[in-house]
Amino acid sequence: MSAHSPSVVLIMGVTSSGKSTVGEGLAERLGWIFRDADSFHPPENVAKMSSGQPLDDEDRKPWLQAIARFIDEAEAQNNPAVVTCSALKRIYREVIVGSRDHVELVHLVGDKQLIAERMAARKNHFMPTTLLDSQFATLEAPQDDEKPFRVPIDQEPSAIIQTIIDGLKLSR
Repeated sequence: MSAHSPSVVLIMGVTSSGKSTVGEGLAERLGWIFRDADSFHPPENVAKMSSGQPLDDEDRKPWLQAIARFIDEAEAQNNPAVVTCSALKRIYREVIVGSRDHVELVHLVGDKQLIAERMAARKNHFMPTTLLDSQFATLEAPQDDEKPFRVPIDQEPSAIIQTIIDGLKLSR
């Protein structure tokens, strides 16, 4: 890793924006640890979403805290990592990024129609397509003071990954 590289890259965006695919591919290319935010959800959250109910802020608290702990542990152990999280609201990003200057925020950006098509094509995922509207309604796009690196998703995952590597000057 170069002296200016982040030690953690947080990939954010609405459901089906490609967070898991891009995050896993990025981590593999860099030889970094990968964790998908879905793995941090308590069973109650998965059950709620599976039944078509969106999570509220109270539901998300333990999930966001678990992601923040993972980020802190990765940094403390000097293990560079890529983690995904929808991070739809600024208050969520304040929990998981906050003042952690070793975390780089990458926002995967796409239009609702493209994302709906991707979501409909997914198999065996707990998030039903009926929750896409709530994802977009909840999304508070990161502002410039959050220093997001915005990447359009209307390209192949390998191109998105390369854009992130080049734009953030990442290395093994």
